[in-house]
Amino acid sequence: MASRSFILWLHGLGDSGPANEPIIKTFFTSPHFANTRWSFPSAPPQPVTCNRGFVMPSWFDIQEMPITANSLRDESSLLKAVQNVHSVIDKEIATGVDPKNVFICGLSQGGALTLGSVVLYPKTLGGGVVLSGWVPFSSNTCLIQQITPEAKRTPILWSHGMADMTVLFEAGQAGPPFLQRAGINCIS
Repeated sequence: MASRSFILWLHGLGDSGPANEPIIKTFFTSPHFANTRWSFPSAPPQPVTCNRGFVMPSWFDIQEMPITANSLRDESSLLKAVQNVHSVIDKEIATGVDPKNVFICGLSQGGALTLGSVVLYPKTLGGGVVLSGWVPFSSNTCLIQQITPEAKRTPILWSHGMADMTVLFEAGQAGPPFLQRAGINCIS
């Protein structure tokens, strides 16, 4: 029997998990995904500072929009979201899924959460995919010291469009060098 795998897909600000489920059709015919369980959770509704406190689906608070390489970061709300993602990962591993068969993917805000969740998870995962995301940590954060040697072995694929007006290209471009300085393998 082939090993089971798990893919957690994290949507962007204001979106929902079910709205992203059609992505499965892209992979449905591939035999590589025959034993894969997909999860598309929805972010909880909460006030978002950059949208004048409007309540919307959001993994964590965002201070300003568009996101630049130097935008303010709210690490405390990010860390709460990371803990929630880690709980989902732990539940999958408890069912017998090998951590190296766990993949976290995210778009925009979900990409930023993917990065935070993957690098702060204490084990090596199968991989992380950051699509039009950004580094959700402040440049002077002490969280970098919490990245374990095992987490540094998790490969990360980073992709960002040049025409993104919500998460500016400069914010996306800051990601791979940040990961390389932290000793994390990143393909961009």
